[in-house]
This record gives sequence, structure tokens and C-alpha cells, in this order.
Amino acid sequence: MKRVALLAALVLALSGCGGLRPLYGGGADGPVQSMLAAVEVAPIEGKSGWLVANALKDRFDASRTGAARYRLEVKLDDQIAGLGVRRDDSVARERRTLRARYQLIDLSNGSVVLDATAGSDAGIDVVGSEYATIAAENSALERLSGIVADQIVARVARFAQAGVAGRTQ
Repeated sequence: MKRVALLAALVLALSGCGGLRPLYGGGADGPVQSMLAAVEVAPIEGKSGWLVANALKDRFDASRTGAARYRLEVKLDDQIAGLGVRRDDSVARERRTLRARYQLIDLSNGSVVLDATAGSDAGIDVVGSEYATIAAENSALERLSGIVADQIVARVARFAQAGVAGRTQ
């Protein structure tokens, strides 16, 4: 009897998951992938902008053949702050923060259909070699650019899945 009750409870619990749908359902012809393929990335200022823009273009459908229906505009805030201080007052650790405010614009009417933010940070050890520290800062920026691009693409994909593409929020 306990097994039947346990099985019934399990079936009821799993039935609550019926609303789950794969984000990229439908493959290349699905609504999410179709919208991602219709997004152009506006140029972004600076080195961090170049890295984020390239990461975004890699994640959106780079083989797009049709005209863009949306433009993604991104503004970045890239900062490095010293955290730890040694006895000689030199910085021992840094924190690199990359934040993005982005807007998805419907090109048919110029309206902003998505306005959101993304961001991440990374810790950097400051060592005796200035070259090694600069290399670590650059490596952190490359990683952060990919993370921020992933967050942006995931948010745009959720927006497309919600079926509100082409309508303002």
C-alpha cells in the first residue's frame, strides 16, 4: 500500500513539470533560433566591447542570410579595483567587473522590446611580474566577455520563447 501511495505522489509531482519546454525546441526553424538569427549586434566601444560583440556574434546565428529584424545595443562598464594591500602598500589582489546594459530594438518600428543588464566579475592575483598581471587581467576580460555574452543570449532566447517577439514590454 505504501508503494502505491508513493507512486501516486511521484506521478502527481511529475505532472507539475508538464509546462517545461526545451528552449531551443524546433531546432533551426524554431521560434527561438529564428529570432536569434534575426539579431544584429551594434558595434560596442573599446577592447571589452570588441570582445563582447564578437562573443555575441558567435552565439547568434553568424550564418544568417536574411535581413536583421532586431538590433542589440550594448553599453559596457569595465572596471578593475584593488582589493588586498601588502605591507608596502602595493595591491595584492584585483577584482575585474564587467557589466552590460543592453537593449533589443525592433527595427520595424524602432521600439525597445527588451531592456536588461548582465554582468560578472573575476578575481586576479597581482604578482611581481607586471607582464603576468597584465596577462591575467586580459585573460579575465576574455572570460568575462564570454560569460556576459552567454547571459545576454540566454535572456534574449527566453524573451523569444515567451512569444513576445515583435511586441513591446
